[in-house]
Amino acid sequence: MHDKSTKPSKRRSFLRQVTAGAAALGMGLIASPVTATGIPDSLLVDENDPDSWFNQIKGKHRMVYDVTEPKGLLPFAWPRVFLLTNEKTGTPESQITVVVVLHHAAIPYAMGHQLWEKYKFGEMFKIDDADKKPAISNAFWQPTPGTFKVPGVGPVAIGMNELQDSGVMFCVCDMALTLYSAVAAESMNKDAAETKKEWIAGILPGVQIVPSGVWAVGRAQEHGCAYCFVG
Repeated sequence: MHDKSTKPSKRRSFLRQVTAGAAALGMGLIASPVTATGIPDSLLVDENDPDSWFNQIKGKHRMVYDVTEPKGLLPFAWPRVFLLTNEKTGTPESQITVVVVLHHAAIPYAMGHQLWEKYKFGEMFKIDDADKKPAISNAFWQPTPGTFKVPGVGPVAIGMNELQDSGVMFCVCDMALTLYSAVAAESMNKDAAETKKEWIAGILPGVQIVPSGVWAVGRAQEHGCAYCFVG
């Protein structure tokens, strides 16, 4: 039986750990054996050849959205706007590619509802639901049609699954998954490696794990994508 009186202090400690961990990543101070590339062995991934995943990029107009933080509707509305406005100016979806890179504090969007509830992603990443409470589910995964509306436009299909149906490509940063899952594991007295495995198992269908977000942004640009920071 848990002692409820310890929860507030644990949460404050947890948030401090997240902040400290993020700072360490930004400063390159993660303690781990380093390869010749300068990236710790424990953070490297080789799953499903992420380089070849970018070969799907095609068409006349190409855009990569760099999403580092939760920004309300923007990470999902802007890809739809890009598709719709290009279509209105004569280019069909089949000739457009949009890549969305989820990294740093935007990584929970790449994971399913069960992980949001179990690991309290709303609290951890400061994402609120429609009632202004910490979210316990991924609002952008398989939303009920008509959930999202834009003034002057009306309902917009900006669920990740709806965007995927229009050819939008989503990827998520493995470095951020490693960092934040380790912080979450420590706060819950869990094994870091097992926690990361659980997070990876909860990655949404069609979302590609990439070595890092900055790596993915670079690869997308190498494949002809224009760059847009979502902020």
